[in-house]
Amino acid sequence: MAPLFDLPPGGEPIGEVWLTGESCTFAFGPLAGQSLGQAWPALSAEWTGTRMQGLPRIPLLLKFLFPEDKLSLQVHPGDEYVRDSEPTAGGVGKTEMWYAVSARAGAEVRLGLEPGVTPESFRHAVAEGTAEQCLRRFPVRPDDGFFVPAGAVHTIGAGMVLCEIQQHSHVTYRVFDYGRLQADGSPRELHLNQALAVMNFGVQPQGRIDAFSTQRGPLTETFLVACRYFAVEGWEFSQDVVATTSPERFELLVILSGGGRIEWGSQSADYEPAQVWFLPAALGDYRLAPRLPTTLLHACVPDLQEYAQRMADRKILPADIFKVLHP
Repeated sequence: MAPLFDLPPGGEPIGEVWLTGESCTFAFGPLAGQSLGQAWPALSAEWTGTRMQGLPRIPLLLKFLFPEDKLSLQVHPGDEYVRDSEPTAGGVGKTEMWYAVSARAGAEVRLGLEPGVTPESFRHAVAEGTAEQCLRRFPVRPDDGFFVPAGAVHTIGAGMVLCEIQQHSHVTYRVFDYGRLQADGSPRELHLNQALAVMNFGVQPQGRIDAFSTQRGPLTETFLVACRYFAVEGWEFSQDVVATTSPERFELLVILSGGGRIEWGSQSADYEPAQVWFLPAALGDYRLAPRLPTTLLHACVPDLQEYAQRMADRKILPADIFKVLHP
């Protein structure tokens, strides 16, 4: 779990840590002690933002993943399929992205299908135990980003720490699990028919994100991905940075390294790695004052037109805008 968490001596390995799950609690501020699931339905637009108010739960689910074995091959459905076929899932599909906080030599993910794979050939590969070979392989380096749209079959290998940012949905169709058994000796349930119904056999996702960076005063902004569900940037700085929230949306800061203070109005508090900060939409100006060089991820649910204009204001070329909005 390093470099984010220390595992207690003799403790069981932990596969993932949820940062914005409904059982996660606020550690600071007027909502301290309340779970996100309890607090969210009652939050005013000053907290959620005018475009987010009325949603049944926070729309972004953030996690840290610590895989030390291959995860199952799986695929997530989109919103339309969930609305039609998963009546208890709230009509929310699952598009996600991964950011590699760290990665050992040999770490890899598989994302999207190799050319020429068809539903028939994929079904045959599952039966033969070779389904993994149907997926494109991507070595993983620290700071790599990967965009995983609904319909893209994927798996994550061992030896890395990932930050996952996704739609707040738990609908996953497991395609292949390497013949592993559960504690009671039974295999985990597979969902091959549902998976084939939602898998994209056409144009495949790009895979690794071609991120690019701009300098704004002391802040290095790395644009990773923007889609209708989330926009994610990497921020790096070693001097004070001033930013402003939008009244339309809340923002999330995921601290990856460094340390310092976040200041707003007459208040301040320390930040450190592995924290996620929920910034209310009405917060306005805030200052990040680092004691140590700091790296974080900034995530929000964007208005894509406004986001494109923001990038244009950064003098990013139209071709780059298109690349980020449609990775």
